[in-house]
Order: sequence, then C-alpha cells, then structure tokens
Amino acid sequence: MLSNRIYVPTQSFKDWQRLLAKPDLHWKAGYSAMTLARSWEAADPQGFPPEVSAALATTTDPLLQGLSMLIAIPEYQVALPGGDRSSQTDLLVLARGADGLVAVAVEGKVDEAFGPTVEQKRAENSKGVNTRLHFLTESLGLKEPIPGNIRYQLLHRTVSAMLIAEQFSAKAAVMLVHSFSPTNKWFDDFAVFAALFGLHLQAGSLAAAGIRRNLPLFIGWCSGDQRFRAASKSSEDDVLS
Repeated sequence: MLSNRIYVPTQSFKDWQRLLAKPDLHWKAGYSAMTLARSWEAADPQGFPPEVSAALATTTDPLLQGLSMLIAIPEYQVALPGGDRSSQTDLLVLARGADGLVAVAVEGKVDEAFGPTVEQKRAENSKGVNTRLHFLTESLGLKEPIPGNIRYQLLHRTVSAMLIAEQFSAKAAVMLVHSFSPTNKWFDDFAVFAALFGLHLQAGSLAAAGIRRNLPLFIGWCSGDQRFRAASKSSEDDVLS
C-alpha cells in the first residue's frame, strides 16, 4: 500500500527513520539507511554529495549535464504489478538540467546484499512474482527468461526509477547505487546486472543503458564517504563536520 503523498522538509538525518518499512530493525549506526541519510543531509542543500556529482559527470550525455537538485524524498514508494507490496526507493531525487527534469533513484548500501536472486524469486512459484517478473522484464526491454543469477532488487529498483520519471514527466531516469562499503562489496552483482544492457561499468561511474519505456535510462555506482558510515563516538546526535 502506498503512503500518503504529502511530504515535509527534514530537520536532520533522524527524520528519515520513521519512513522506513521497519524503522526499529533498519535504523542502525553504520548501516545503509542511517549512513545514506547522514551523507545526503550533510551535502549542499542545492547539490549532491561529491561522489554522486562525480559519478554523474562520467557521462557526457547532455541530459545529465549541469544537474541541480530540486527536491529529495526518502523512502519513496512505487507501485508495481504483482502483489500489494510497493518497491521502496531509498531516495528519490528530482533534478533539473539544461534539457529538463531528471529522476534519480538512489539505492543506499553498506555491506548488505541486493537480496534474493531471480532464481530464488522464481522458486516461490506464485502468480504475483511471475506477474511482476514479466512486467520488469518487459519494462527493461530484456529477453525472457532473465538469467537466474541477477539480483531481483536491482530489477525493480531500476524499473521504479523509470516509473518515477514517467510520473513526473522527466526527460530521463537514473538508478544509482550509493555504496558506503570500503571494498565496494556486492559490486560484482551490480556488474552482472549492468552486463544485461551491454555495459562494463567500473565503480564510480555511470552510463547510458538505452531507451527503456520510451525514456533514456542510466545506471551507475558511486562510493560514499566513510565518515558517514562510522558510528558517532558519543551519540547518534553528533553532527559530522
């Protein structure tokens, strides 16, 4: 079920907690939800964390040139066919460039995996899963069946980015993994996913993945500042400087 579409500005990174699907379970110092919140709250109000800007700059596509952030919405829910559970994007960013609006769906990671593989989801053998997998495959313009070793989360997060772009009449969609793992843990899984689009990406870069659902799609990976992963020495209320 989708949440209310009324949003209020945050005062600090702590305001992100109540938006999580499981606030008490997922909100921990050093884990992805809190780390992502700390990083983005510390960034320039009209800009991006430096590593995000650097990743966006690795493509010369005019659609992504000179982007300025208009609004960022944590835990943005996107309804998908095949069940009642929405895909919950860690952070939706709407940005404007010279050619118009761009929707950026940010997936925050520390050491967490991308969840089950497509093979594991297929094993559930439910009508809902099969319906959703077909929708995701069709939306991405991929051939069925999708290889079983692909991480299911990467599929629905990417399609969510495209649906968000459609919702806001954006010119392009971006799915960006913002990893705070010092070793870029699970990047191999992301690279296998990127290969579905004929891409051979490196950490810290972003590339065009073709026209999908009549929109230009870009996917990428950037490595976050480790300061935001480290737990505060005295309290979670500490402000990073």
